Amino acid sequence: MAPTRYTDRPIPKISLRDFEQRIDEITSELIDASENVGFFTITDHGISTADIDSMFALSQSFFSLPDEIKATVPWNPNNVGWEKNSQVRPSTGQPDTKESYQLQFGENMDGIWLDDKHINGFREKCLDFMHAVQRVSELLMRCFARGLGFPDAFFVKAHDISRANCQTTCRLLHYFALPPPAQSAAEGKTYHRAGAHADWDFLTLLFQKEGQSGLEICPGREVVTEFGIGDEWTKVEPVGGEIVCNIGDLLMSWSDDRFKSTFHRVKAPESEGDYFGDRHSIAFFNQPCKDAVIQGPGKKYPVVTGEEFNRNAMQRNFRALQEKLRALEAN
Repeated sequence: MAPTRYTDRPIPKISLRDFEQRIDEITSELIDASENVGFFTITDHGISTADIDSMFALSQSFFSLPDEIKATVPWNPNNVGWEKNSQVRPSTGQPDTKESYQLQFGENMDGIWLDDKHINGFREKCLDFMHAVQRVSELLMRCFARGLGFPDAFFVKAHDISRANCQTTCRLLHYFALPPPAQSAAEGKTYHRAGAHADWDFLTLLFQKEGQSGLEICPGREVVTEFGIGDEWTKVEPVGGEIVCNIGDLLMSWSDDRFKSTFHRVKAPESEGDYFGDRHSIAFFNQPCKDAVIQGPGKKYPVVTGEEFNRNAMQRNFRALQEKLRALEAN
């Protein structure tokens, strides 16, 4: 395997300080980052470092449970529940070396919440954190709406988490510790933490633990239908208290390709200087309600609902995976 090629790219950092007084300035910075990079970090967002650390501790408590307990909340096609070593990316054709627990606000979580007898207050604490992240998301949605010429509340209404058919998802993630390269080579094994992909949601907010590196980006897409991944990557190092945000395919489509959904990955370590330990992160995927109407101001793409967009994205991902697997078999 050829070594990764890296290049330096600036990752914009946007402060949400004094949001109401600075909304025009913040909107300008956000739109510039969305048009030119597709990734940015936000600070002064109102979620304390203590609250973030507490949520990470809760997540680690869940992943420390025996598998037979985690299996009481199994993953299902509504995009909720626990999975382990089961997500296969079209870019690799192999499963990510991780486990995750996906949570939502609405009806899809019926029977999928961990019983409090295993971790006291788990559901309540998760929902408190999810509501806090949703409030931050809605500030950014107001800016995106302004940038595209929609009313301020346009995207907020489309992502109304009080509705039973909302689809926004919080994903607790645990990437397993991996052996050093020499051991992997001796065993003839190749590991992937999260293969290269673009998110299909509206906007992703990612919390990382400082010192647990691995996130990398590869910008360059011009249209949402383009799936060729470049070969020059940029590391996005975790900084405590900051939230890393990236545009998803849905917002790229909703903006008529003006905002860029960027390929990214969590790279498996390949040299002695990389991080080989357990990696924990929390991703919050803003996804519109199932009946939200999706179409950009220029009407570049046909009208779809939020449910149809997700279904189409999942089917497209499945087809790409099948093509990858056929190519691997042919070789």
